[in-house]
Amino acid sequence: MPRWLRALWLLLCAIVALPALAQSEPAFPPLSGRVVDAAKILSPKQVQQLTQLSADAEKASTRQLVVATIPDLQGYAIEDYGYRLGRAWGIGQKDANNGIILIVAPKERKVRIEVGYGLEPIMTDALASVIINQTILPRFRDGDMGGGIVAGAQAIADQLKAPLEAAEQRAQAAGATRTKKQDSVGDWMVAAFWIIVVIVIVLPMMFGRGRGRRFGGGGVPPVIIWGPGWGSGGGGGGWGSGGSSWGGGNDSFSGGGGSFGGGGASGDW
Repeated sequence: MPRWLRALWLLLCAIVALPALAQSEPAFPPLSGRVVDAAKILSPKQVQQLTQLSADAEKASTRQLVVATIPDLQGYAIEDYGYRLGRAWGIGQKDANNGIILIVAPKERKVRIEVGYGLEPIMTDALASVIINQTILPRFRDGDMGGGIVAGAQAIADQLKAPLEAAEQRAQAAGATRTKKQDSVGDWMVAAFWIIVVIVIVLPMMFGRGRGRRFGGGGVPPVIIWGPGWGSGGGGGGWGSGGSSWGGGNDSFSGGGGSFGGGGASGDW
């Protein structure tokens, strides 16, 4: 996705979340480890698996992967919440911005892969979308949220550890598949648009001239085009104090000061 389009998307998300944005920032859970299970979704065994996946990925590539389950997005769109969370935690190295967060918000039924600036060439929006829709969401819809999170984190970790050329090829292949699907959808949308034009404008012009004055004398009824609506997240609420009981793997883990700009993909179930 071009950066100017991503910036526009983030602006729209901010507009949707205006009531929440009256606050300075959402209240984030503390970064207690490589896995922050604030929504209490994961078993101890799954937390251990995810912690090991994250540690192995960082050891092999210096890239940081964090898994976060969030009980309440506090009225923010998950896209807006996600990049703010990434910046607040500083996931990834400061100069490389090579961090990724897998975010799950069960209350709002949202999931997101938030990608640091430096990883956008290998974890493209298209590839993140493929992982969400083909690996994570099918398990979520079957009621296996823990299994979906582990499988998604495994797919992300595999991409982070892959040699650069192989990782870029996989990302490009995902982008080509997505573009082909988008082109197909776009063709149908264009066809539907012209059908509507014919029904709403051309036919009344051809057959309704004698009755046209009811529309103001022009014989053509007014045309109103609706755009897609923008929904907001769930209700507000704070995190409360403390945080030692919120799941984490390695208490010595910390981010390296990496930054995020809205790259990644989202889904819902």
